[in-house]
Amino acid sequence: MNAFQVCLWVFAGVCAACWLLSVLAHEYSWVDRIWSVVPVVYTGVFAGYAGFADPRLNLLFGLVFLWGVRLTFNYARKGGYAPGGEDYRWAVLRGRMKPWQFQLFNLFFITLYQNVILLLITLPAWTALDHRSPLGPLDIVLAVAFLGCLAGETIADQQQWNFQQKKKRETAAGRIPDPRFAQTGLFRFSRHPNFFFEQAQWWLVFLFGVSAAGAFSWTVAGAFLLTCLFIGSTVFTESITRSRYPEYADYQRRVSPVVPWFPRRDSGTGPSARARP
Repeated sequence: MNAFQVCLWVFAGVCAACWLLSVLAHEYSWVDRIWSVVPVVYTGVFAGYAGFADPRLNLLFGLVFLWGVRLTFNYARKGGYAPGGEDYRWAVLRGRMKPWQFQLFNLFFITLYQNVILLLITLPAWTALDHRSPLGPLDIVLAVAFLGCLAGETIADQQQWNFQQKKKRETAAGRIPDPRFAQTGLFRFSRHPNFFFEQAQWWLVFLFGVSAAGAFSWTVAGAFLLTCLFIGSTVFTESITRSRYPEYADYQRRVSPVVPWFPRRDSGTGPSARARP
């Protein structure tokens, strides 16, 4: 088998396992649990087929490995791997669908579609395998940019983690947290800075394939579909947040959705403003 065929077998096995576990355990976050692992495996397969002797593939594999370690750590500390660690959004969606509708959604979207994306985003490594060439200045620029995005996502996730821990302490003490969602640090410039850096890293992975082939490639489909997934996820997540926190609408007005940008002037309608004399 060639490298792509091996990845297809891994893809089939992962899909079957995620779907079967979701049916048996009645939890639907199995794709989330393998999200940071499977792309590392795919990229490792392509690098391995080059005997781990191709500089570009080794660099790409190393960068994706770092991405996977960081994301796995962040997901684990939030309890994602613990029993009952299902994404809260699936429960909301189940309440809006008939059981048979959600099961179809589970099979075709949660399991198949998301796993297709996880395979597609790594296929620039396949391009690099088929077009082996020495590393160039563009590869170095892409690697530095990738590491910058990795650092940005790490900072954003840490700021979100710090905020959530403070929010839990305030709630446990019987106080109402103010504010009720993160708005400082990177969240002052983007409502979802971690989403921005996550997507940017996979667009950079696509450009590694372009660098190898010296031409635009169909593997852009992976980064494109990932961005589409994040757009839908962001809209759905924000609709839930806005229903819980009415002041979120003002935050939406002031702050860029994803791409970091300077915030608009605060209208002063948040809970802190209302509390001021």
